[in-house]
Amino acid sequence: MEIVGEFLGIDADKSICMYFKDNWLELFPKLGNKTTFARQAANLHIVKQILQKTLAKALGAFSDSLHLIVGLPMPVCKFARAHFSRTFKGEAAYGYCAAKKEKYYGFHGHLIVNSIEVITAGTFTAANIDERDVCLELMQRSYGLVLGDKGFIRPALKSELVEQEIYLQTPVRENMQEDRPESFIQWMISTRRLIETVISQLAGRFNIETIRARDLWHQTSRFWRKPLAHTVCVKINLDIGNEPLQFEKLIC
Repeated sequence: MEIVGEFLGIDADKSICMYFKDNWLELFPKLGNKTTFARQAANLHIVKQILQKTLAKALGAFSDSLHLIVGLPMPVCKFARAHFSRTFKGEAAYGYCAAKKEKYYGFHGHLIVNSIEVITAGTFTAANIDERDVCLELMQRSYGLVLGDKGFIRPALKSELVEQEIYLQTPVRENMQEDRPESFIQWMISTRRLIETVISQLAGRFNIETIRARDLWHQTSRFWRKPLAHTVCVKINLDIGNEPLQFEKLIC
């Protein structure tokens, strides 16, 4: 029910519950009330993680030698209201989104996607946590080449990853010398567009950047059902012969 709700763009627990009550109650005659549904959905957050990783493994995601890592902002509220907000007090923090060139208050999502658009790892942290500090944990099941943006530049991190047979490549900053072939640079830029498509789907269809929960228990559940729903859609597409990200073809 949660996966279908996410696919349809209904990402609030109570809204998902009402959708099935209004349209599919004959399939779920003992659905219960909205509060019970939200609580049961939150209790399944570990199951959602296990399901997502199991599906990713079935798709061969962890045997792929090319991955892309990215971070995304997850603001709790408007920046102007952050000082007065009590939501996630002591858990959320102030951060900066380089892509949008703005400060925000909330969390920072971290995702790894392989070359066939399957999410292989993910987590979220307070917005002030450096994404480079999360790399090693996220890449425990990865190997080969990993592409990141300029925010992942750190020589010590790159050396640590090499010891795990992981080779991190990023664009260079303006004050750094570029000694890689131009053909590789162009390939890296075009390849990173893969994850941009995945992130746009997660942000657009699945609203992964929107915080609706009021505690980490519910937020963890909401966060993980989005990569799970995305992975389910990818698998269905591959099973029926579509391109993995052509989600619009899943609607009959």
